[in-house]
Amino acid sequence: MSGGLVTFEPGARTAWHTHPLGQTLIVTAGAGRVQHWGGPVEEIRPGDVVRIPPGVKHWHGASATAGMSHIAIVEALDGKTADWMEHVTDAQYGAE
Repeated sequence: MSGGLVTFEPGARTAWHTHPLGQTLIVTAGAGRVQHWGGPVEEIRPGDVVRIPPGVKHWHGASATAGMSHIAIVEALDGKTADWMEHVTDAQYGAE
């Protein structure tokens, strides 16, 4: 198991990705967004804990107007913690 503090500038976000054993995000500062494939964009704030199940395609990042920091916790499966995919489009990022 490993974890790290990740900070996003306003408007920054990850690409779509999955984690073989899932991921837990603990929001520590700012305002952010997270979306599971096929689901709505959700706002996240300090104190929120987000659990992404294994294999679920998702992205996360800051809101358009504020940065966001979170602690990301993952476990490796056969040495792999993530499978990275396509970039999140501006239309996907701005979806409500």
